[in-house]
Amino acid sequence: MTSSKAASPRRWHGPALVLASAVMFSFSGVLTKAIEAGSWTILTWRGLVGGVGIGIYVWARNRDLPIRDAFRLGRHGWLVATVGAVGSITFIVSFKNTFVANVAVIYAAIPFVAALLERLILAEPIQARTIKAAGASIVGVLIIVSGSLGSPNIDGDVVALAMVGLNALYMVLIRAYPNTDSVLAGAAGGVQLFAAGWFFTDPLNVTNADAVLLLVFGLVFAAATVLWIEGTRLMPAAESGLLGSAETPVAIAMAWIILSETPPLASIVGAIIVLAAVLLHARADFTSAVGGNQVTVR
Repeated sequence: MTSSKAASPRRWHGPALVLASAVMFSFSGVLTKAIEAGSWTILTWRGLVGGVGIGIYVWARNRDLPIRDAFRLGRHGWLVATVGAVGSITFIVSFKNTFVANVAVIYAAIPFVAALLERLILAEPIQARTIKAAGASIVGVLIIVSGSLGSPNIDGDVVALAMVGLNALYMVLIRAYPNTDSVLAGAAGGVQLFAAGWFFTDPLNVTNADAVLLLVFGLVFAAATVLWIEGTRLMPAAESGLLGSAETPVAIAMAWIILSETPPLASIVGAIIVLAAVLLHARADFTSAVGGNQVTVR
């Protein structure tokens, strides 16, 4: 029998890991802006370092299996990896071409788009509160994009919209293929980006300062991914989603503090609307899960 003293740290282990993951993921915008190299150079090295880091985790997790079995992905896995890799391209490109706040807030709308795609692809029902939250989120995103009309930031905002669709599809494919190792698919997507990057850029043509930041970016990405995976295994998905939403305001705060990046009024108004929709929906999911004594597998 497990003692209460042993169980108590485990109860807080999951939330701590997910919150740490959210904070680490929030560095993406700041790191992308701080690196002088182009988007493809960033993607190439983040893909390599992150892919290798996640691959080491997969090997350690499956070290009792033969190498061939531990790293067997299958065609569905490669599809998930490819969609995730393309989504990563739009993620980095959008950060390079608009405010960090815009990308962070637009990214927060992904769960609602994923719910709509699940309805279309998997025929899953959508809760009324999800439809309401999605509607509010869309209004907030439109306000953000309208603030960029006529400015160079509009390109980044449009790419961020594509990012939402691709990453939502990525989430739905993971649900559609439950036997696929999504962690291994993430590593494979990183390797794909590394391979593709050599056709679009010279990844070795970087300054020493950029080389350090690129290494840090890859390590942060790998660590954040592993922390999120381990954290969500120890807690209900509703609680994980609520804690994970901390990524957006932290990313905005870091851009303001580190980069002195102050978004326009339209972005601030849109951010308030989207964040309110996300947080209220996550709180409702958490309350429902706890009230119903349910544990949802993500």
